[in-house]
Order: sequence, then structure tokens, then C-alpha cells
Amino acid sequence: MTELAIRESIAPPALIVAAGERAGVRFLEFFASAIRNPHTRRAYARAAGDFLAWCAQAGVPSITGVQPLHVATWIELQTATHAAPTVKQRLAAIRHLFDWLVTGQIMPLNPAASVRGPAHSARTGVTPVLEPTEARQLLDAIDVTTPIGLRDRALIGLMVFSFARVGAALAMRVEDVYMQQRRLWVRLREKGGKVHAMPCHHTLEAWLHAYIDGTGIAAEPKGPLFRTITRGTGQLSSTPLPQANAYAMVRRRAAAAGIGTKIGNHTFRATGITAYLKNGGTLENAAAMANHASTRTTQLYDRRHDDVSLDEIERIRL
Repeated sequence: MTELAIRESIAPPALIVAAGERAGVRFLEFFASAIRNPHTRRAYARAAGDFLAWCAQAGVPSITGVQPLHVATWIELQTATHAAPTVKQRLAAIRHLFDWLVTGQIMPLNPAASVRGPAHSARTGVTPVLEPTEARQLLDAIDVTTPIGLRDRALIGLMVFSFARVGAALAMRVEDVYMQQRRLWVRLREKGGKVHAMPCHHTLEAWLHAYIDGTGIAAEPKGPLFRTITRGTGQLSSTPLPQANAYAMVRRRAAAAGIGTKIGNHTFRATGITAYLKNGGTLENAAAMANHASTRTTQLYDRRHDDVSLDEIERIRL
């Protein structure tokens, strides 16, 4: 992101301005240089803005006046309104920002370094997962006689059968669907700039072919794979589909299919991983296919034990 774009989207808070021009420049450089992921940038900017606004209300005159007690008090207040993982992320944002200001000689010490966040341990993720029959019900309910239907089926299918994150799926170009070893492959650009290639399940292969050939986007290899629909025409535009639009589409498709579970974009990644493991797949291979650095992350998506829990609950008879 350019410096101009950073300045337009992230305004230095009053406490930063009070510390002088060098502090303001260093503050903006943190978001422009130290953070590359746009989602992380937005989350960190929101956390930093909220914290520094609270400090200003508490009477702190400048960023250099922030003390560990201020950070600890704010974190305690956050635990009353936010879940533990969110509070830990917000504390991480504050820590990283102050580390950046310390190395830039704006502050002598990091006031957040000694502050501990709330305890949190998760063995299972909270993302809703669909049963295979529910996933099939949702996909079969999509009218694929229209470009939007072909697009939606291909996008949901990609997330299920390749375990793709929605951000990686929406960042794909048409050329990221390609033939190799007589099989269709997809190229995903994951977190941290990692490029991850996956062969397609035969069902996904058919759906991607139907979408690309049926909408004529094969002639635009550099264009976005998943696109918005031009208003009033029902045809694909040249604009990439935003993540918020993909979420709205998923919720709309679920409601139309009679799915009661409150699903989101991440549901399909978790659904695909769980279905793979239920059918004899290994955790190690699932981690590689999902591009996870550790199987511990993959375990958060493994909901096989949910079936056992439900069976055991039914043993309670009165």
C-alpha cells in the first residue's frame, strides 16, 4: 500500500500528533512497511486507534506518556466486551506498534511488553461445519443456468474441495486454473505470499470448466476468476468479487436451500477438511492440502468427534 493510501485510510491519533512529526511518520510507516496483509492492517489500525483514543480520554498527553498500567487497564476493559482471542489479537497489535516506535527511537520502552492477555486454549474451532448431505443440499439448490449460479457453485466447490481460504480464492486469476499432468489444477496465493498448488477433485474440475467456459472468461487469463455481476445485465463484470459480497452470497444460498446452520465463507474449508478426515484421510496430508504450517491448526477444523458427542448425548434417557 502506498504512503498516500495509508495516510488517507489511517489518520494518526491525537497522542501520536502530540509527540511530533517523527512520531507521526513512524506510526504510518508501521502500517505501510511492517504489515503486508490488508486484513491484519485494518484490525491493527482499529485496535491502535481504539487504545490511543481511550488513553487520550484517560488524560495521557502524548504517546510517550503511555505506561504499562494504561495498557493493562485497557486490556481488562476489553475482556468485558470481546472474546479472549480478539483481546489477545488487540494486545498483539499494541505490542507490535510500540516495538516499532521503540526501534524508531520514539519511545524508550514498550509499555505493553509486560502486560499479559487473557488465557485462552482452543482444541476445536468455532467455525460452523456442514454435514456432507447439507453441503450437497446447498450446492444442488444453486441454479446453474445463469452466470451467477455457475460462479457461486464454482466458488463454494473450490473452498470445499481444495480447502481454500476465501481470501485466496477471491484473489485468483483465470490463469490460476490450469492443466497439468492431464488434470486441472488450481493455484492459490495464501497468507504470507505463499503460492500453493492443488490438483482438482473431479467434481470441482467439472464445475470450474462449466463456469469458465460458460461465462467466456477463458479469453481473459489475467482477469479475476470470481467477479461481480453487472447490475441489470446478469453478466459477469471485470471487477473482482469482494469478500463481503461472497459472505452475503453464501448466507443467501444457505437460506434458499433451507440450511439452518449460520454458516460463513470459512465453513466450506472446515467442511471439506472434516469430510476428508472422515473418509480415511490423514491429519498430516490434510495439513499439507490446507497449507497449514502445523497439524495443530488443522485439528481445529477436525469435527469428527462432534458425531461421537452427539451419540453420547442421546444416551441420556429419562
